[in-house]
Amino acid sequence: MDFLEHLRFLHFGWRDAIEVAIVAFVFYRLLLLIHGTRAVQMLLGIVVLVVVYAGAWALKLTMLTYLLELVFKYGAIAALVVFQPELRAALAHLGQSPVTRVFRRLELGEVADEIVDAIERLSRSSTGAIIAVERDVPLADYIETGSEMEAKVSGDLLATIFTPYSPLHDGAVVIRGDTIIGAGAILPLTQSPVEDRSLGTRHRAALGLTDETDALVIVVSEETGTVSLAHLGRLIRGLTPGQLRDVLTGRMPRATAEMPAVAVSA
Repeated sequence: MDFLEHLRFLHFGWRDAIEVAIVAFVFYRLLLLIHGTRAVQMLLGIVVLVVVYAGAWALKLTMLTYLLELVFKYGAIAALVVFQPELRAALAHLGQSPVTRVFRRLELGEVADEIVDAIERLSRSSTGAIIAVERDVPLADYIETGSEMEAKVSGDLLATIFTPYSPLHDGAVVIRGDTIIGAGAILPLTQSPVEDRSLGTRHRAALGLTDETDALVIVVSEETGTVSLAHLGRLIRGLTPGQLRDVLTGRMPRATAEMPAVAVSA
């Protein structure tokens, strides 16, 4: 009865409804951002720790409770370090606006033809290649693993860089705007299990970079010449030149959006 009496005095107004809607939307967006990433496994681990702590507290297990309290006390700092890639990608995603997308589309529209031209040539000759197009998250840290450059994007230059046995053909080319700012860069391999065992190092590196940044990463398979695109931890294979150009200029065609992505386990 006391509980029912308390409920009678609760007043749910329009302000409460707005707050509930905002909190629900924020949690929904957070779940979308971490879906398919290693953060899901870490969050499940945190839930397990909370459940264990609740059980230890109920059973009055003093030592276990004390140790878990220490974990939770310093866990916030540890979480910032552990979730740093996901937080960086999330902030970059939140920072995107319709205005920045328009400017990016105009900027990339001038170089998309050159990139697509190079990818077509590389695909026809089955020459392996990986090109990372920088967006909101800077890729300067990854350039340090290769050779810094400052050259205007051109199809001829890109095709030359990936010529077999050239000094820079094994690493990734990094593009910022209309400029090639790095070549021969070593990208991090994805930490998520990939169900398609046929994917090589280039594809796993493309997924690894997109796990940590919002870059667009284009991969040409050395075995089949197939063109793939990695973005936000997803890999779409078998892109046509037209579809690739649409993606680079910010127009995701329906046919591309409906293509199945390579499965990556969280």
